[in-house]
Amino acid sequence: MFEDLLPPPFNNIILALLFELATWHALAKLRLHTSTSIGFLETSTKRLGEILRCFASEVCEQFHTLELPQEETARRRRMAIANPKGKQKEGRPKPKSLNLSTYKLHALGDYPNTIRRYGTTDNYSTQTVSTFSIFLGYLIAYIPH
Repeated sequence: MFEDLLPPPFNNIILALLFELATWHALAKLRLHTSTSIGFLETSTKRLGEILRCFASEVCEQFHTLELPQEETARRRRMAIANPKGKQKEGRPKPKSLNLSTYKLHALGDYPNTIRRYGTTDNYSTQTVSTFSIFLGYLIAYIPH
């Protein structure tokens, strides 16, 4: 299904990346972990990082990518709202590239230790903390000082 997406030197990297992403995801979403499965997750995380860096440096550098039409439209709309009297420039879509410096990618390495501490990822949610912080905000705002 994913074979021959790109010419041969790049296709192998993409197939390896897709395989490692699927492996990492399957390991991270297990409902029962052992020390062995967490070790596999740590190993998969390291391989995923290596393959992502390889993908960014060897594949992404060879292809000129631009923002999607809806991204360009949204950007122009935000610019028009921010500067309503300014003259709108006719332009082209901005270049886009893969950003490996995001929190989402950085946090992948925390999954194994988090699973060791708190259990599998289906056992907890950040919703409780979010709801509590909203409640606390209302409480602080309405308590007489």
